[in-house]
Amino acid sequence: MLNLFIFELGICLAILIIFFLDIFLPTTKKSILGILSILLLITLLFLSNRFVITGTFFSQSFVSDQFAITLKQIFVISTIIVMLGSIAHAEDKLRGRDGEYYLLLLFSLLGMMIVVSSRELLLLFVGFELMSIPLYVLSAFSKDNQRSAEGAMKIFLFGTVSSALLLLGIGIFFAINGTTSWSPHFHFKGLNDPLGTLALIVLLSGFGFKIAAFPFQFWVPDTYEGAPTPFVAFLSVAPKIAGFGIIYRFLFEALDPLILKWTVYAFVIAAVTMVIGNLLALPQRNVKRILAYSGIAHIGYILLGLASGTKFGVEMSIFYFVAYLFSNMGAFLVAEAVNRSTGNDDLDAYKNLSQRSPFLSLSMLLFLLSLGGIPFVIGFWAKLYIFLAAARSGHFTLVIIGSILTVVALFYYLNIARRMYIDKGNDEIKPIHLPFSLKLSIGICAVLVVFLGFYPKIIVSVSERAISSFKMPL
Repeated sequence: MLNLFIFELGICLAILIIFFLDIFLPTTKKSILGILSILLLITLLFLSNRFVITGTFFSQSFVSDQFAITLKQIFVISTIIVMLGSIAHAEDKLRGRDGEYYLLLLFSLLGMMIVVSSRELLLLFVGFELMSIPLYVLSAFSKDNQRSAEGAMKIFLFGTVSSALLLLGIGIFFAINGTTSWSPHFHFKGLNDPLGTLALIVLLSGFGFKIAAFPFQFWVPDTYEGAPTPFVAFLSVAPKIAGFGIIYRFLFEALDPLILKWTVYAFVIAAVTMVIGNLLALPQRNVKRILAYSGIAHIGYILLGLASGTKFGVEMSIFYFVAYLFSNMGAFLVAEAVNRSTGNDDLDAYKNLSQRSPFLSLSMLLFLLSLGGIPFVIGFWAKLYIFLAAARSGHFTLVIIGSILTVVALFYYLNIARRMYIDKGNDEIKPIHLPFSLKLSIGICAVLVVFLGFYPKIIVSVSERAISSFKMPL
């Protein structure tokens, strides 16, 4: 039975080890905590492939199925990459707070594990809070950034509103059904009840904050700008995937008879989110803000899979998660490298980057091409498949809007590329020297973006296996 909790037990063990080492290690030796955390997560990832089993526990409130297992593995991989990219940042700017930084990441990771395995709304709420509270703290970790406090306050305020909405939705859901649990055979009693509709709107609004979809995206650009950049690489991907994970489980298990009705709302939200994200990215001059608005737009693209209401659409959403993970995290890690060299995140800081660091400029170009959906990196297949899923469901309007906005997105992506390869700076060209850990994390993302672009079948098979847990139309 403990095999059901391999991920959760492994994270708890890692938290205890890092916690006690942080207490007893001298400040000068705490840099080892990042390396140890990475090794523990790699071990957990290896064990999960050999020993994890499927099943339910706590009266079916906690489920370990292929969907949860796949998302948990994605969370662990993203945390490993971020921790690897954070080692140099923690040594230079978080001296004495290294342990807290890695512990907060692990606590948030544990919350994500609970969220995607929840079939009970109170357990889900606890998981959401365990995931979110460390994110609020980490958003304010940069003491040398004047925007840090403002960004942290925004994510905190939006997060508390989200929590309040979730609790209100849980209360109404319980009043209608007499339970806060569901199963694949659950029958929602508020099918044609205005109170039932209100419960679902409030619950899905609470989930909407976690994925930063319209109209809950206002905290994103300021928080990304003020938070430590390696952490932003994590914040931009993992919590959003967790939010989508529980939305999919809740919709396709608890609300199966209502899927067609609620995918109409996903259609509208997807269109507005894509438009707002792409258009607001155009006037930005701060690269982190550009990537923030770009991330909002990508949430709209992922919602196309949900709007399709089909198994293929959700499978391609999982595919998009993986493509977005490596592309977006890699772009933010390059932004961290440039910031270490220039001290700012402005577009002009990327001038002459191709001469200062061919490795960084090439990696960033690959990430931007992937985010823009250019052949033949992984992002191309992600956009192609998600548009195909929407087209198969007859949502040709969404496909047209998404295609036009993809061209719009290329303008601000290639604007960064122009700075790197064409525009000439006025300063003397000085080579950028990267810490090995940061260079390795960027290299891993770049290699995977290219490799998976040539062999997308690998991720397609993973996506198909994950969605096999749900019974839904093809």
